[in-house]
Amino acid sequence: MVGVGPWEGEWPEGDHWDPELLAHGDRRNVLDRYRYWKHEAIVAELNTRRHGFHVAIENWQHDLNIGTVVRTANAFLAQEVHIIGRRRWNRRGAMVTDRYQHVRHHPAVEDFVAWARGEGLPVIGVDIFPDSVPLETYELPERCVLVFGQEGPGLTPEVHAAAEATLSIEQFGSTRSINAASAAAIAMHAWVRRWVFGQGVG
Repeated sequence: MVGVGPWEGEWPEGDHWDPELLAHGDRRNVLDRYRYWKHEAIVAELNTRRHGFHVAIENWQHDLNIGTVVRTANAFLAQEVHIIGRRRWNRRGAMVTDRYQHVRHHPAVEDFVAWARGEGLPVIGVDIFPDSVPLETYELPERCVLVFGQEGPGLTPEVHAAAEATLSIEQFGSTRSINAASAAAIAMHAWVRRWVFGQGVG
């Protein structure tokens, strides 16, 4: 079974421990360091060290990739995930990580763009356009929001026009594009390499 059973021995002291989990076990999909912690205590600890990038994905056709994007954003500790378009999204791929990841909804592109500008965050699109520049050689800002279109159509013209830059991911096979969730994972990891590990593009 996933997780751990009831706590053995004298219970630990501290407000972050969950009495129910200590008594009955913790079967959640969390790191071992968070075993038996209250949900709100885990979120509060994550909030102290979230990274400077946000992730946004357009949701006009109930894209099944969104759950996977949320899960990956949690893994890379994104500041927030933004859903543009339809409020409802398929949570199956998130594997309950949306409980630990801040998710914000914007009903229209203009709402999202207004929010980003108000926060002083450059919008960085990820898609294949004639004016796209390679992600591999682009200096990602420390604070930014990476935006992805839905599977198939890609970024809408409205998001493309609002983006400070649109980045493409270099490919070497026969397919024109890669899965939206895969592209999101690659772009997030590129940010982590630059700003967590100091690996510049030069």
